[in-house]
This record gives sequence, structure tokens and C-alpha cells, in this order.
Amino acid sequence: MLFRSVLEFMRQQPLGAVSFVVIVAMMFAGIFAEWVAPYDPLTIDFAGILAAPSWEHWTGTDAFGRDTFSRIIYGARTALVIGFSSSLLGSTLGLLLGASCAYFGGRVDMVIQRFVDIMLSFPIIVLALVVVAVLGKWKLLGIDVNLVFAIAIPITPNVTRIVRAAALSVRAMPYIDAARAAGYSHMRIIGRHMLPNLMAPYLIMLTAYIAQAILLEASLSFLGLGVAEPTPAWGLMLSGNASDFFREAPWMVFFPGLAISLAVFAFSLFGDSLRDWLDPKFKT
Repeated sequence: MLFRSVLEFMRQQPLGAVSFVVIVAMMFAGIFAEWVAPYDPLTIDFAGILAAPSWEHWTGTDAFGRDTFSRIIYGARTALVIGFSSSLLGSTLGLLLGASCAYFGGRVDMVIQRFVDIMLSFPIIVLALVVVAVLGKWKLLGIDVNLVFAIAIPITPNVTRIVRAAALSVRAMPYIDAARAAGYSHMRIIGRHMLPNLMAPYLIMLTAYIAQAILLEASLSFLGLGVAEPTPAWGLMLSGNASDFFREAPWMVFFPGLAISLAVFAFSLFGDSLRDWLDPKFKT
């Protein structure tokens, strides 16, 4: 059944299929980085500092002689872990808050929506910077948890607003009133009758916001507030020595920037294709 759905998606959405292949390739490279990367991304080679792209180093080396291609591959793991975790957390919180606003209405809806309005008044990068400054740096199981929260929190209000709009139409359905008349609890009605009908917009936003999360992670790492050295991260590869040696070693900027652009483009295109495929309003 799943395989048939994937084939149907690839047939109806060819651009989405291309982006899906790119995403799978990134996931494969990130998961199996130890076997895919030709070199250890942390190994310093002073004899090979700023080496130009060659058969030995496909995308050159950095100011410490580290292989740039290997660091890009390991950076895919960092981007995907933080990007997926942030998008999952932010989208799930937005799903729960949006469904609660639509179901309870009244004061609950008013309070949550005013809080959402306040958060939406800040640019997303500024809000992420504030959260990072407040939380500081702390890790759990090797994941920068502060960075995950810093990216997830700005995502939440956007998802809340979109889910609330979809949940209002679900709330108006007769079976919701029937469930309330039957004496079912609020949690059961939201969990069993509303949330399953909101999975389509939830999955679309979850996928689309991975692209924004990857871009935010790269931006924060570039500013020195995200992933710290020597962890391979695309945004971190663009900061520091990359800008200092841009003229004599442009590959230090070009290839990590290309990886970020490709990842963001792939997830954005896949999210749009998934929306067109799942939402009946976009089907011809």
C-alpha cells in the first residue's frame, strides 16, 4: 500500500519525485556518513591547507586541511537531525494549539491567538536569536537541544494559525457535535475525531518547515550561536575562515552554500508537491 502510494505520488508529481530522490540521497549520506565520506571530517592536515578541488579532494580543503566534501556529508547529518527535530516539535505544538483553539473557542482561542500574534510580530531569525540567548547551550544525546527549541518555537505560531483555520471546518462537522452529545471527553474528541482529519495539513507543514529549519540552523551557526566547532555543519563552514579566504579559496564558500541551497530547495519543492497531492482543492 505504501509502495503504491509512493509510485502514485511520483507519477503525479514529477518535480516532487526529483526532490524526494534528493532528500533520500541526503538522508543516506547523513546516516551512513562514516562509510560514504572519504576522510575523517575532523582530521587536520597542515600539508594540505587550502588545497584546490582535485581527484584526491573533490571539493578542496579548508584552512585546516580538512576535506570539505567529507565535512559536507557529515554536515548533512547535522542539518537533517536538527531540521527534522525542530520541524517535528514546532509543527506538533502548532497542531495541538491550533486544534485546541478551534475546538474550545472563546477565551482559550482568544488568549492563544493573541500570544500567536505577538510571536508573529517578530522576524523569525530575531525570535530564534532571543531563544538561543535565553536557553544558552546544552545538549542531549549529542543533539543541540537549545538549537532545536530555538528553531521550533518560531515555527509554532505559523503552524498554529494554519491548523486553526483547517480545524474550524472540522469542528463544524456534525459528528463532533454528536461525540460531545454522547458525553465523550474533550481529549478523546480532539485526539480521535479532530487530529486524524488534520494530518494532511500537518504533514505538509512538517515537510515544508524542515527547509526553513535547515536554513535557520545554518544562519545561527554562521552567526556563532548554533553548532560549535569542530562539529561539521554547513552554516559553520561558511563562517570564520571561509570568509577570510574567499578570494583564494572560493570552494570553501561555494560548496557548503550549494549544499544548503539544494537541501532547502528540495524540501520546499517536496512540501509544495505534497500539498498539491494531498489537498483535494489542488487536484485537477
